[in-house]
Amino acid sequence: MTTGATTTGPAVRPAERVAGRAAVPGAEVRTLRQDDWDVWYDTLLRAFGGVAESAAERELWRTLTPCGRSVGAWDGERIVGTAGAFDFRLTVPGGASVPAAGVTMVSVSATHRRRGLLTAMMRRQLDDVRAWGEPLAVLTASEPMIYGRFGYGAATFGLHAEIDTSRVRLSVPEGTDGVRLRYADPVEELAACEAVYARTVPGRPGMLARRPGWEGLGVLEAAVERDGASALQCVVAERDGEVTGYARFRVRPEWTDSGHNGGVLLQDLAGVDPVTEAALWRFLFGIDLTTSLKLRGRPLDEAWQHLVSDVRRCQLRVRDSLHVRLVEVGAALEARTYQAPVDVVLEVEDAFCPWNEGRWRLAGDSRGAVCSRTADAPDLALSVRELGSAYLGGVSLTALAAAGRVRELRPGALAAAAVGFGSAAAPWLPHGF
Repeated sequence: MTTGATTTGPAVRPAERVAGRAAVPGAEVRTLRQDDWDVWYDTLLRAFGGVAESAAERELWRTLTPCGRSVGAWDGERIVGTAGAFDFRLTVPGGASVPAAGVTMVSVSATHRRRGLLTAMMRRQLDDVRAWGEPLAVLTASEPMIYGRFGYGAATFGLHAEIDTSRVRLSVPEGTDGVRLRYADPVEELAACEAVYARTVPGRPGMLARRPGWEGLGVLEAAVERDGASALQCVVAERDGEVTGYARFRVRPEWTDSGHNGGVLLQDLAGVDPVTEAALWRFLFGIDLTTSLKLRGRPLDEAWQHLVSDVRRCQLRVRDSLHVRLVEVGAALEARTYQAPVDVVLEVEDAFCPWNEGRWRLAGDSRGAVCSRTADAPDLALSVRELGSAYLGGVSLTALAAAGRVRELRPGALAAAAVGFGSAAAPWLPHGF
C-alpha cells in the first residue's frame, strides 16, 4: 500500500493519554491480531475511497503486513483507525544501511475524524519504534500537511516527466553499444533483476534494502485502470554475459488519422553502470509506434537529463516523496557520515518526542560521526522536522534557514553544517510502501 495517511485530528494533550487510549471515549489503540487483518485492511481501503483490489494485490499486502508492528484503533467492537510500520533498512549518506520503521497503511474512518485518533496512533507508534531500537521512521504522505506536527520532514523528491520522444534524441556515452538488450518475462527474470537492484542500494541515500517478499511488488499486476496500456513488459541488459540492468514498463498504443501516437509508461529502471542505464533509456526512447515516454518518481539527478537534445520537451515536474523522522536524534546523526567536517551544537525542538529536546554536539566527517548531549552554547536552532528534511542530504540547511526554519546562532555555523549534511547523490525512494 503506497500511502501514508488520510486524515488528521487535534493534538492529544498528555492528560488525554491513558495506557494507549485515544481521545475518543471508549476507543483504544492496540496491536493488530492476524485474525483482525481483513477487517483492519477493509477499514483502510474504505478510508482511501473503497476501491477494491485484486486478489493477488490483497494477498501480497497480507503477507507483507507485520501485524506485531501494526496497530488499530477500536471504538467498541469496530476498527476505526489503522497504522503499520514495516521493518526497513534505509541507505543513508556514507552508504550505511540503517534500521527504519516504514510507516504505512495509516487511516482514520470518516466517522471518527478530528477526535485525536491519529495523534494517539502516532504517539503509540513512535513509542514502539523507540522501544524497537530503530533511530528513524519514514513514510510517504497522501497529504503532506499532516505529518509535520509529528516531526516528519520531506527529505526526498521524485522527478516526473513526459518526454516527446518524436523530437527528443539521446546522445549516449561511449560503450553503450556494448550493452546487449533482450525481452524477458518479468516474473521469470525477477531474481536477476533483484540482484541488480541490490547492487544499487548502497550508492544512493533513501533507497530501501528489499527483504524477502518485497520483490513481488515490482511485478504485481495491480488492480488499477491501465487506460488501454499493455501488461507489464521487461527488458534486461547484459554485459559479458551478466545481467547489469533492467527496465519494466507498459506500452499504450494509440492511433490517430495522422498515424501512431503510442506512449511508453515506465514503471522502474535500474543499472549498475552508466552505459547500461544509457542503453535502457535509448531503448525506451525508440520503441516502435510510440511518441512519448512517461516517468514518475525518478531521481532528481538522473543522467538521462544530460543526454537529451531538448530538456524543455521533457516537461519536468518535482514531487515530494519520502518523509523522514528522527526518532533518536543522537543515534540517527551518528549513523550517517558527512561529506565535509562538521562540529556543531544543535538546539533541537521536539515537543512530540521530548527525549530528543535539547542540545546535541555533532562532530563528524566522511569516516564517521559522534553525537552526544552537551551543555555548550548552541550554534544552530531547529526542530526535529528540519533535521528530518536535511538528514539524507537532499534538502539544504541553508534553504531551510532562508525559510525561517533554521536559526544560525554562531556566524559561519550554517554554511559549514549545510555543506557537511549534503550528499553527492540526490537521495531517492525507489518505490512506495
